[in-house]
Amino acid sequence: MAGFRPHIGPEEALPELTARALILGAVLGIVFGAASTYLALRVGLTVSASVPIAVLAVWAIKRRNGERAILEHNIVQTTGSAGESVAAAVVFSVPALLFLGWPLEVGLTTLIAITGGCLGVLMMVPLRRYLIVKEHGTLRYPEGKACAEILKAGEKGGTSAKKVF
Repeated sequence: MAGFRPHIGPEEALPELTARALILGAVLGIVFGAASTYLALRVGLTVSASVPIAVLAVWAIKRRNGERAILEHNIVQTTGSAGESVAAAVVFSVPALLFLGWPLEVGLTTLIAITGGCLGVLMMVPLRRYLIVKEHGTLRYPEGKACAEILKAGEKGGTSAKKVF
C-alpha cells in the first residue's frame, strides 16, 4: 500500500455528488432494473448492468471547460448499478416469499427492497476500507476493474474512449 496513489488526489476538488449525476444514475437504475427484473422473471437469471451504465455515464455527462468529471461518472455508475442490484434482489426474494405463503402486497415488497438495500449498504461500510483500500491490487474484481478502466478511458477521451463505445 506504500506505493498506492489514488487516481484523484486529495488536493483536487472535483464535482462529485451533483444533481445531474444522481438523476441520471436513478434513471439508469430504473431502466436497467426493469430490464433485469424482466430478464430474471422470464429466464431465471440476471446480468449485471455496471459496465453498460459506466459507458452511458461517460457518454451522457460531458466535461465542461476542461473540468474532469470522473467522480460524477462514478456516482452515476454506482447509483445505477445499486438500483439494478436491488431490483434483481427483489425479483428473487419476493417469489420465495410467495411460495412460503406470504401475500403479495406493494407495501411488503417495498419494505423488503428498502431493508435489503439498507442492509447491503450497512454491511459494505465496515468492509470498504479492507476490501477497497487495503487490498487494492491484491483482490481481483473483473467487473469493478472494467468499470474503473471505462471511467478512466472516458476521462482521457479521444481514441481510448471511442474503443470503449
